[in-house]
Amino acid sequence: MKKAICLVIITTLLSCNLFANKYIDGKRVYETKRVKKEIIINGLLDDEAWDLVKWQSGFKQSEPHDGNKPSQETFFKILYDDNNLYVAIKAHDSHPDSIGTRMTRRDDIDGDFVGIQFDSYFDLRTAFTFLVSAAGVKMDMIMTNDGQNEDMTWDPIWYVKTNIDAEGWTAEMRIPLSQLRFDKKGSQTWGLQVARMLFRKEELSIWQHIPQNAPGWVHLIGELHGLNDLEPKRQIEIAPYTVAKAERFEKTEGDPFATGKSRNISAGVDGKIGITNNLTLDFTINPDFGQVEADPSEVNLTAYETFFEEKRPFFVEGKSIYSYNLMIGDGDMSSENLFYSRRIGRRPHHDPYLEPDGEYAKFPDNTTILGAVKLSGKTKNGLSIGIMESVAAEERAEIDFEGERRLETVEPLTNYFVTRLQKDYGKGNTIIGGMFTATNRNIESDSLKYLHNSAYTGGIDFMHQWKDRTYNISGKFFFSQVNGTPEALLRTQESSARYFQRPDADYLSIDSTRTSLMGHGGRLQFMKTGGGHFNYGVFLIWKSPGLELNDVGFLRSTDEIIQIAWAQYRIWEPFSIFRNFSVNFNQWRAWDFGLVNNMNGGNINLRTQFKNYWSVSTGFNLQGQRITNSLLRGGPSMKMPGSINNYISIRTDNRKKLSFNFMMSNNWGRYNSSVSNRYSFQATYKPLETLSISLRPNYNINRRDMQYVTEQYFNDEERYIFAGINQKVLGMSLRLNLSLTPNLTIQYWGQPFIAACKYSDFKRITNNLTDDYTDRFHTFSGDEITYYKDYDYYAIDEDLDSEEDYFWEDPDFNVKEFRSNLVARWEYIPGSTVFLVWSQSRDGSDPTGDFSLNKDIGDLLDITPYNVFLVKFSYRFGL
Repeated sequence: MKKAICLVIITTLLSCNLFANKYIDGKRVYETKRVKKEIIINGLLDDEAWDLVKWQSGFKQSEPHDGNKPSQETFFKILYDDNNLYVAIKAHDSHPDSIGTRMTRRDDIDGDFVGIQFDSYFDLRTAFTFLVSAAGVKMDMIMTNDGQNEDMTWDPIWYVKTNIDAEGWTAEMRIPLSQLRFDKKGSQTWGLQVARMLFRKEELSIWQHIPQNAPGWVHLIGELHGLNDLEPKRQIEIAPYTVAKAERFEKTEGDPFATGKSRNISAGVDGKIGITNNLTLDFTINPDFGQVEADPSEVNLTAYETFFEEKRPFFVEGKSIYSYNLMIGDGDMSSENLFYSRRIGRRPHHDPYLEPDGEYAKFPDNTTILGAVKLSGKTKNGLSIGIMESVAAEERAEIDFEGERRLETVEPLTNYFVTRLQKDYGKGNTIIGGMFTATNRNIESDSLKYLHNSAYTGGIDFMHQWKDRTYNISGKFFFSQVNGTPEALLRTQESSARYFQRPDADYLSIDSTRTSLMGHGGRLQFMKTGGGHFNYGVFLIWKSPGLELNDVGFLRSTDEIIQIAWAQYRIWEPFSIFRNFSVNFNQWRAWDFGLVNNMNGGNINLRTQFKNYWSVSTGFNLQGQRITNSLLRGGPSMKMPGSINNYISIRTDNRKKLSFNFMMSNNWGRYNSSVSNRYSFQATYKPLETLSISLRPNYNINRRDMQYVTEQYFNDEERYIFAGINQKVLGMSLRLNLSLTPNLTIQYWGQPFIAACKYSDFKRITNNLTDDYTDRFHTFSGDEITYYKDYDYYAIDEDLDSEEDYFWEDPDFNVKEFRSNLVARWEYIPGSTVFLVWSQSRDGSDPTGDFSLNKDIGDLLDITPYNVFLVKFSYRFGL
C-alpha cells in the first residue's frame, strides 16, 4: 500500500504546478535568480544567497480534499548558477514531534516528504522529479507521456540535506545541471511543480493545483522563469568496478567440476556520456549483476513461459523508453512486449546430452554479456530516441569423460538491437512513434540449428488527444519476421504460442520446408480519461498466428482477436466513511483467426479507502464457456466449462508501526471441474525508524479435472492424456530492511517454497467439442489402467486384450526450494558503491506428490546449500 500511495502521490505531485504570485494562461509562474557562487548545502538554509528571492507558497490540497487549503503551510525558493539548481523547501508543522522520519533505502521513501519537478524539455510531456523524505532519503524519477509512465529506475547524482526544528522541517537541494536535459537558448522556460506529503494525514498538497479529474499531469504544471544564458552540460561519468566472488556447494565424488568450491575475480566498466545537450549514451562492459535478488520460486504446469521482472540495473534504468506493450491491463498477457530485456544474458538454450555413466559437464548458468550501450534522450524538435545495442558471447559447456575434456556450444554469439522513436506534434496532443528490434545469431554448431538465425520485429504507433486531452484515440500496428533452417521454423510453427499442427484449424498448416515466417498484430483504442468522475474506453487487439516475438520480446499466445470494453466511476472527495472510492466494469470477447468465438467474460472491481486509512479491494469475475486452442498442446480445440472468480484484499493503516494485508481469491469451474483457493497474509512491523520487517506467507490449493499429462498413440491415432490434479503450494517471503543512514542499508530476503502435485483419475479426450462436459473424455478404470509402483509408471490396455498399448511415467512430484539474498550496500560517495552479498539456494524434489509440511521442511533443511559470497566495489568519477 505504501508504494501505491507513494506512486499516486508522486504522480499527482508531478502533475501539479508550482504557483507563484504571477500567472500566465492560468498557470503559476516562479521567477528565479542567478547566484555568483555555489551554495553550501546543509539543510539549515542559512546561506545568505537565499535572501535574493522571496518565499513562495499558496499550496492547495490534491488529496484528500481536492483544492482545499492544506493543514500545514509549505514554502520554497529556487536559485541557480552556471552548474547547479538550488532548491529550498520549508515544511511548516505545528506538531514537529509528529513528523514521519522513517529511514529507508533510496527510492522507497516512507514518512513525510517534499519534492520538486522540472519539465526542462518544456515539451509538456516529460518531468524530472526529485523527492526527499524528512529523514533525508532520496527518491527520483522521470515522468513521461504526460504522467502516464513513471520511470523510478532513474538515479541521477544530486545532493540534499534535511533538518527538523521547532517550526517543522526543511530540505535543501543541489541539482547539477548535468543531470537535466535542456536546449541552449538565452532565456529558458521550464515546467515546474512542488509538492508535499503530510504523512500522518496522508495529505498531499501541491503548488500548482491540478484537479483530480484532470486528463494528464505534466502539461498542466506551472512554469519556472528567470533561467538565462544556461549552458547545457555534457555529462561524462565513468564507473569502473571489480567483483570478488566465492562459491560453496555440495561436492560430488567423481565429478571433476563439483569440487565443492570455486572463486574468481572479475572487473568491468559502466559509464554515462552526454553525446549532445539532449542525448545520453549509457554503456556497460562485462557487466556483473551479482547483487540482484533471485527470482521467486514457482511451479509452472502450463505450456507457456513464465514472465519474470527485470532486476538488473543497466536494463532497469530507462526501461520505459524501450517498451512497446501489446496488451492492456494487468492480466497474464499484459507482459507481452516487443522487447523483453531478460532475453539478453539469458540461460543458454542448449542442454548437451551426457552419457549416464561417467560423463560430467560444467554448464554456464547465464550467457555472458560482453557489452551493451543505450542512447536515449529527446531533441529540441520533440523527437524521443531510445537505441540499445548488446552483444552476448558464445557459450560452451565443458564436458569430461574419464579425464578427457571436450567443449560443446550451448549458446551462439548473439547481437541484439532495439530502437524506439516517438515524435510530438501540436504541443504534445499528437504523438507518432515506431519501434524496431533485430536479433542476429552466429550459429556454427549443428546442435543449435533449431534456433532462428535472425529475427526482426517492429511497429508504428500513434495517439491523438483532444478537448484538453480528455479524449484520445490511439493505435499500434506491429509485425515480425523470423528466419532460419527448416528445423528452426518447424519448431516455431509447432510452439505453444501458435500450434500450427492443430488438425481442426483449416486456416493453418505446417510447412516443413519453410525457412521464414511473418506475422502481424495491432491494437486500436478510444478512451475518455478526464473531465469528470466517469471514464471509459473500448479496445480491439489482434495477433496473427504467425507472429513471433520471443527472440528479444515476450509473447505468450497468438491467433487472437480480442474486444474489450472498460468503464470506471471514481470519487476522490471523502464522503461518509470513505476517503475515496472507485468501481470499474470490464467486458471482453475473443475469437481466433478462424472466427471461432473462444471466450466471453466480464468482471466488476471495487476499491476504496476508509477514513481510518484502511482499504479494501474486491471483485467478481464471470468467465463463460471457453473453446481453447492450446489445452491439447497441438491437438484439436477443446471446449471447457466457464467459471466464476472472486477476490478480496484488506489492508490496514500502513502509517502504523504494525500493519497487515490479507488477500483471498477463489475460483470455481462449472460442473465442479475445478476449484482454486489462494490465501495470502502479510504483516509488516517497523519497531524502529530504521528497521522494517515484513513476513508474507501464502498458501494455494488447486483441484482440477483437466491437467495435461502426455500425448500417446494407439492404432496410429493420437491419445491426449489428462488427469485430475490436486496441487498444494506453500511459500513464505521474509524481508528485512535496515537503513542505518540514507546511504548505508542492509537488506535480507528469504523464501522457502514447498509444492506437491498429486495426479489421479487419468483420462483420454474423446469428444472434445461435445456439449456434455462428461462426454468430452473417458476416464480409465478397472483393467484399462495399471500402476507399476516399483517402476513408477502407468500402463494402459485400451482394447482390453491383456497387452499394454501405451504407458507414461508417474507424474506425481514434490518441489522444495529455498532462495535468499543478504545485501549490504554503502554509497560512500554519490554514484560510488560497495556491495557485500551473500546468496543461498537449496533445491530438492521427490516423486511422492504428498504434501507433508514437517517432512518437506525437514528435507529442505537436509539439502546442502549453494552459497555465493560476493564483494563488489565501484568508483564513479566525472570528466
